[in-house]
Amino acid sequence: MTRRQIRGLGAAVLVSALMTACSAEDPEGPGPGASTTTRSAPAAPFGEPETFADGLDAPWSIAFHGRTPLVSERDSARILEVDGSGSTREVGVIAGVNPRGEGGLLGIAVHENHLYVYFTADGENRIERFEISGAPGELALGPAATILDGLASANYHNGGRIAFGPDGMLYATVGDAGGRDRAQDLDSLSGKILRMTPDGDVPQDNPFSNSLVYSYGHRNSQGIAWTEDGTMYASEFGQDTWDELNKIEAGGNYGWPEVEGVAGEDGFIDPLQQWSPDDASPSGIAIHDGMIYIANLRGERLRAVPFTDPATADEQFVDTYGRLRDVAIAPDGSLWIPTNNTDGRGDPNPGDDRIIRVPLR
Repeated sequence: MTRRQIRGLGAAVLVSALMTACSAEDPEGPGPGASTTTRSAPAAPFGEPETFADGLDAPWSIAFHGRTPLVSERDSARILEVDGSGSTREVGVIAGVNPRGEGGLLGIAVHENHLYVYFTADGENRIERFEISGAPGELALGPAATILDGLASANYHNGGRIAFGPDGMLYATVGDAGGRDRAQDLDSLSGKILRMTPDGDVPQDNPFSNSLVYSYGHRNSQGIAWTEDGTMYASEFGQDTWDELNKIEAGGNYGWPEVEGVAGEDGFIDPLQQWSPDDASPSGIAIHDGMIYIANLRGERLRAVPFTDPATADEQFVDTYGRLRDVAIAPDGSLWIPTNNTDGRGDPNPGDDRIIRVPLR
């Protein structure tokens, strides 16, 4: 093994057994079996789950415009609104989306009556903004305004999660797009978490002068969320050894491609938890009431990680709904979890893809 060997196993992390390598070119797809030794957390406070909406086409992200859920579909490039009965309506189709591999219409976020979208276009990834007009049931999108373009794209590792932090800034996860060395190159935006103003400008207090880069050394992060005190967390796809849950620090180096998982090396920030990709492949995350909720694709489960003991996890819905792409906190405090079984890598059940609503007690 190389420097990606796992060292410092005494650290407070989730320690897994050695796994059979999976394909680096298919990080979200099915792979060989592997085992994970987990120190269990107390059960998360879940009520009875229900299918709230179904018949979706590879949904990728959920955001709320007031109390109205908006959903992005990766391959169709549609933005849907979901009403109180679970019926969906097309709000618009994002022009210029070029779905290929893991790319397409990816993350969405709502801020001050505008919808922000991250998507794969011809030869690039970009972020655009649209004004939202109309009442629920009649929502519409205005003309596109480009916030950021020219991000490297590929069939794999596009990142794609966007969210507004408690500081009012827009954060975006950008994958290495297959160019692994870009993740350590501060002159490249690939393999990074970016921080920008709502108009796409560089905030004056970013950690690197005149740069959108907030943290680096990421392979393919697809989940970001914050605690009430502003602490940021991110999920990350590993290559063939470890997936990660990271606590994000401004200017922090998270190691890729020099290290993967816990390395115990100076200059790199180790993850809070690590898992075999077969048990995880983590995508969207959400934070609520002392818990980090993590949706897993290949692992086909939802993890709940308590702040009080972040080296533990409670696993729910294992092999129940298939691949889970995102998790969001609804205005009523419930969890909304879109499945991702119709994207060509899952095993769709009748009615897939769907949104699972889980009350929190």
